[in-house]
Parts: sequence; structure tokens; C-alpha cells
Amino acid sequence: MATTTGNGKPIKPINIGMVGIGVGGAEMLPILENMPEFDLMAGADFNPRVREAFAARYEAKVFPTVEAMCADPDVEAVWVSTPNRFHAEHAIIAANHGKHVVVEKPMALSMAQASDIIEAAHKNGVKLLAGHTRSFTPAVRAMRKLVKDGKMGQLRAINVFAYTDWMLRPRTADELDPNQGGGIPYRQGPHQIDSIRVIGGGMLRSVRAMTGDWFKARSIAGYYAAFMEFEDGTPATAVHNGYGYFMGGELVPWGHANQRYTPEERVVIRKGLRDGTWDDEKEKDKIRIGGENEYSVFSRDEDREKWVPEDLGVVLVSCDSGDIRHSAYGLYIYDDDGQRELELTPPGLLGPGERRGELVELYEAVRDGAPIYHTGEWGMATLEVCLAIMESAKQRKEIMLQHQVPVHPNYDQAKILAKEFA
Repeated sequence: MATTTGNGKPIKPINIGMVGIGVGGAEMLPILENMPEFDLMAGADFNPRVREAFAARYEAKVFPTVEAMCADPDVEAVWVSTPNRFHAEHAIIAANHGKHVVVEKPMALSMAQASDIIEAAHKNGVKLLAGHTRSFTPAVRAMRKLVKDGKMGQLRAINVFAYTDWMLRPRTADELDPNQGGGIPYRQGPHQIDSIRVIGGGMLRSVRAMTGDWFKARSIAGYYAAFMEFEDGTPATAVHNGYGYFMGGELVPWGHANQRYTPEERVVIRKGLRDGTWDDEKEKDKIRIGGENEYSVFSRDEDREKWVPEDLGVVLVSCDSGDIRHSAYGLYIYDDDGQRELELTPPGLLGPGERRGELVELYEAVRDGAPIYHTGEWGMATLEVCLAIMESAKQRKEIMLQHQVPVHPNYDQAKILAKEFA
């Protein structure tokens, strides 16, 4: 295991704890475990079985509450992955205990909550990072660099569309309540919105959108279509259909119709949801740490060698003289010289490599004094767009944005993981 960072400095691990060791948090555990920059030393969760499994696997301290974990002086940073309704409360508790904070998407449920998190971080002098979206991936960051270098001319449009099985995955009661942050716009919108904002510079002007709720067994929005306009007039569109019939992975030649579930499993789940035989809580527990189906969360990225659309979906970036999209291991660039591939990640490293971005950013900020690029203000701006999608759908009109922030001026100096962008 490496003992020095990429710049040759000795690695001094950050002692990190996770609050909310559920499915979302569990996706980051294998990465945390294998990064020498972090010591995964603590976890907090209300579920005793989950705490026991976490303690045994990671030889870590466990706590029943975030307050108890944050009272431990050895914990330096806290990864907040509790249910959405607790993001603000738990991030603020961590900040008030002097811990650096990574808060998962969505940052909060309201602009007021997001503002309170930012205030707590500033007051206590801790780093706050709005994390766990696909905007941190090497391909999205490389798209931005290609746009910024100007060789393909001016950015003209960004289009993102995803087809997933998100609505068929096990859901707790709070995940089925829009007032507690349930639904595709809250839960999946940040992946696309963050990526659009990174590529386009951050400063969106307005949103016009509609949402869809057409599966009676799930009383939350499982679809949205949004048209966004940047301040300079550049258009962007984002679509996410989470109902699991057609899958976005089928759109690439190397893809497939599987995501969390196979087509056959989705038929069974859909039938069970309709006739009441599908037990959400039982199925949810199976994919938590220590559950019988945990491999579907813990292993799926590590086993995958090639990029497929998944929750972010297909991203198409158009400039004056060309287009950019994902390839299996990087990007396809279409310009006046034809088509070429820019490889970003060696085969076999794409899955884990993609998910290290938040952690590298946190480590370099805490240990080396580097900037936090995905700041609390950045997360708040992405949340504003998520809320605007839902409000626009309700009012059936364009919503003007008031809290957008630009991409950090030093963002393009940051490394692109796994292989430095050339």
C-alpha cells in the first residue's frame, strides 16, 4: 500500500467516521477501506445488526448516535450518509464538534437548511464538502477541461439522460415521502445537475421542468425532464426515468440491460410491488452491510471494468466544432479531424477510481491546504436546481435561480484521478 501521495509527501491518514451505514454509505466503504489516506475508524447507525457487522469487518468503533461518535476526539472527519431528512442536522452536529464534513446528496431538503450547514462549518473552521455525485468522476472533469481549453470552440449545449431501475430498489418509508426528500429529483437530480454545472461553469440562470409519478406502488416522482439555461444562454437538458423498463446501459455497444437488477428480477419486483408481496424493509436489509445480498452494493463497481451510463446516464457535450461523450474507459471526441478516444482510466480500475474524487478532495484540503472545490455553497446551488425542478413542475412555469456560484477558479488545476489528463 502506498505510503506517499502523488506529490511525494508522506501520507498522514485522516481518521474518518461514517454516520448512516446504509446502502448509500456502503457504496463508499470499500473505497474508504482501500485508500491509505483514510483510516475508517468509526461508524454510527441506529441499527444494531449493521453496527455489529461494520465493527467486525472494519475493526472500527461503533456508536448508536452521531453525537456519541462526534464526541470521540480521535474522529477528525465525518461522512454523512443518513436519510435525507437528517443531512442538515447531522452535518451541523459534526461541524459543531469540530469535525470536517462530507455530506451526501442532496445536501439538505431546503435552502435554509443548506445555509445553516454552511454557517456551522464557517463558525467552527472546518472543511465542508458537498459530495457523492458523479460530477467527481474523471470523465466529467475531463469534459470540463476539454471545454475550457477552447480548441473545439464555445460550449453550445449539454444534454444528459438516464434510464435506471432506481424506483424498483428497496425503499424505507421516508424514501417514499417527498416531504422527507424522497423521489428522483431529490435523490438522483444532483448527479446530473452537478455534472452539468461543472462542465458549463456553474452559473445556471433558470429551470423549466416537469416531473412524473405514474407507478401507483411508489408514491413519489420517478421521472423528471428539465430544461436549464446558463447565464450566457447555453442550454442544458436533463432527463431521468427510474422505472426500470428500458435501461440506459443498452445504449452503448458494450452495455447491457442490468443495473441493480436483471430484467427478470425487475419483472418479479414490479409484480410484487403491485400485489403487495414485495417487502421493502426485508429487501433493504439484505443489501445493507452484513446482509445476504450486500454484494450488489459492495462489489458491483469493483467488478465492472467498463463505464456504462447507470445513474448519471449518457452525457453529450456540444461545442462549435465537435461533440464529447463517454467511452468505455474515458471519452470519445468527435471533431473536424474525425473521432478519437481519450483514455482516462486503465481497465479494471474504472469503478473504484471513479468514486475516490470526494475523498481525494477532502484529504488534500485537510492535509495540504488545497481548496475545497465542491463547497457548501456549491452543494447549495445544486440543491436550488433540484428544488426548482419540483417547483417548476408544480407551477408549470420557469423558475429563476438566485443562489448559483461559479466553478472554483482553480478547479481545472486539480488532478483527474487514475491517469493525469494530458
